[in-house]
Amino acid sequence: MARVPMDEAKVARCRELADAIASDVQQFIDAHTTVGVERVTLRALGVEGVDDQGVPLVNRLVDRLRAAGALADGACAAVGLSMARHSGTVQEAAERLAFGPELEALADAVRPPLSADDRASAERALVGVVDAALGRIDAARREKEALRAEHPRTGQPGTPLKYVIVATGNIYDDAVQAKGAAYAGADVVAVIRATAQSLLDYVPEGATTEGYGGTFATQANFAIIRRALDEATLRHDRYVMQTNYSSGLCMAEIAWMAAVERLDMLLNDAMYGILFRDINMSRTFVDQYVSRRIVKRAGIVINTGEDNYLTTADAVERAHTVLASQFINEAFAHRAGLPDELLGLGHAFEINPAIEDSFLLELAQAQLVRQIFPRHPIKWMPPTKFKTGDIMQSHVHDMMFNLAGVTTDQSIQLLGMFSEAIHNPLLMDRYLSLKAAKYAFGAARHLGDEISFKPDGIIETRARQVLDEAVELLHEVQAKSIWTAISEGVFADVKRTKTGGKGFAGVVARAPGYLNPFLTALERT
Repeated sequence: MARVPMDEAKVARCRELADAIASDVQQFIDAHTTVGVERVTLRALGVEGVDDQGVPLVNRLVDRLRAAGALADGACAAVGLSMARHSGTVQEAAERLAFGPELEALADAVRPPLSADDRASAERALVGVVDAALGRIDAARREKEALRAEHPRTGQPGTPLKYVIVATGNIYDDAVQAKGAAYAGADVVAVIRATAQSLLDYVPEGATTEGYGGTFATQANFAIIRRALDEATLRHDRYVMQTNYSSGLCMAEIAWMAAVERLDMLLNDAMYGILFRDINMSRTFVDQYVSRRIVKRAGIVINTGEDNYLTTADAVERAHTVLASQFINEAFAHRAGLPDELLGLGHAFEINPAIEDSFLLELAQAQLVRQIFPRHPIKWMPPTKFKTGDIMQSHVHDMMFNLAGVTTDQSIQLLGMFSEAIHNPLLMDRYLSLKAAKYAFGAARHLGDEISFKPDGIIETRARQVLDEAVELLHEVQAKSIWTAISEGVFADVKRTKTGGKGFAGVVARAPGYLNPFLTALERT
């Protein structure tokens, strides 16, 4: 494959700086929990259902523990103690604590500091339950990997995975469209999440048939799409991957649901929710760590969201912020145990097409990212910022994106839709995008192997510039901390504060006796 000159010492320095940035944040993560972390722990241990108002039981219990000042020791402390004293299941203990008088009776025991004896009793009561939770993840992963091995990818192996979106709002219509996309040649199908679901501090229960701008991410909805794609896999003898969103205030809970329902990919970023949804950064950093511990165990590929930076900032002037963020996301992911093979770093084809040689600048960025992260399943996003209602021009714009993607060996390519600026894609829009991508990926399959870049030409010069600026930015962020850098608008030209944004009230400092055997088990694997 054609290569751009890349100073390996500068790449290594970027990783050192990113690791230092992540290390600073990890100290905060290790000292805190959140309501989302405690809820996902309860879900994993078997707590399920909603009350008569539709509020999930895990929300009801965690909120009650927080109000009682008992969350710093972890929800497992209260649930485990209840099981130790009354026997029975986790579900029964959770219901007693959420709705009955037992929490008041246990108040002294579950309010920090937790005694060593009570902590030991709670931990013993949960041993088998934790093993069962891990077993659910492992069983789902084995089933997924077996199906993928039995029905391997066919058609255009060695080219980017063709990734498309369905977004009707009705999960049953989404299932039909997902099978239609698979029939047309999609390798990956994502059900885009309903607008603003990331701001909900609970996960809706059951299948949903209404949603604005997308469909709610629920465990029941995940299962419906998985069944549809399993049917498509068997029909076409080609495994079709499923994607959804693990972000927002319920990031970790959605990761758990995805793990047990056999999803293949999740959009999961360390900073996306902070920058683009105004979710508190303290909350987000803790939640992303736990969510990534879950997806690592499940073998799910994450897709990060650096592509979004270029929707608010200029893609020529701020390209280096994308690369710097990729290094930071990599450092965070490694600290959560994710191997490179599960770390789908994101970027995007977002330079103004009216700029002369814009295609060369895009090619330089794509090639640079591919070389710096050779084992990562890079996720490349299509042009959106400069799309208009001119569907013919949009289709050509997308085709240039396809050509650059196959030339630079991108891993996962979210296909552009010519109707991007008009409406959610129709079946025919998706079909034409898949047809165009298939043509580009076939016609230019080995283009990258046949070309070389002009020494000190536009592409090489651009690649060197982006890397140099990324090193400089990472030095700046490391010197001032990422907390300060984000507050100053370094990434995406968006400013957020450490204690501002949605969800900060759900961040809790861990007590010395904090108990979370589920997370502890994930950290050991």
